[in-house]
Amino acid sequence: MALCEAVSCGSSLLWPRVLLFGDSITQFSFQQGGWGASLADKLVRKCDVLNRGFSGYNTRWAKIILPRLIRKGTSLDTPVAVTIFFGANDSALKDENPKQHVPLEEYVANLKSMVQYLKSVDVPESRLVLITPSPLCEAAWEQECLQQGCKLNRLNVVVGEYARACLQVAQDCGIDALDLWTLMQKDGQVQWLARSCRGLFFLSVRWTTFITKRK
Repeated sequence: MALCEAVSCGSSLLWPRVLLFGDSITQFSFQQGGWGASLADKLVRKCDVLNRGFSGYNTRWAKIILPRLIRKGTSLDTPVAVTIFFGANDSALKDENPKQHVPLEEYVANLKSMVQYLKSVDVPESRLVLITPSPLCEAAWEQECLQQGCKLNRLNVVVGEYARACLQVAQDCGIDALDLWTLMQKDGQVQWLARSCRGLFFLSVRWTTFITKRK
């Protein structure tokens, strides 16, 4: 009824926007069965879900591009919620992947910088969500690395350090966090991670169900 009334009086139909900001796990989340697509489906006619995922990006580069994605403006321009999902590339081993690697201390500083920026452009503190990097199945990822002609360049224990740092940032900044690294390894779930798209990019239907139920 409200929609019909808006149309009849010539008002613009604008939905609140939810912005998903992250690396390739976010970029590819709108593929068939992806978690972003599933979230958009759950919020249809309530919010527009915008995918701002950048494959290969770490927080060093993300911090630079964020102000070009969201600027301070009218309430209609500002997202009502933003997810920040980085760490898979930051946590790459420095010796094996120096281009993407970001030291843990800088990773923390970059996350805090992005959170503070979003607050400064009026994204509600209660609508900011940090998502930890998801766990890595080293055996599956090593096979992917070998196919690319390189050595294993990530370790799950290192990813865990970045995940814990991400949670600490959320606590320090007073915002919510989703601890994928811990949750996805409970109750033997790590066994099916190896079958979920190369051990790093968890885009399977089962993973989609897992993440959207926790949003």
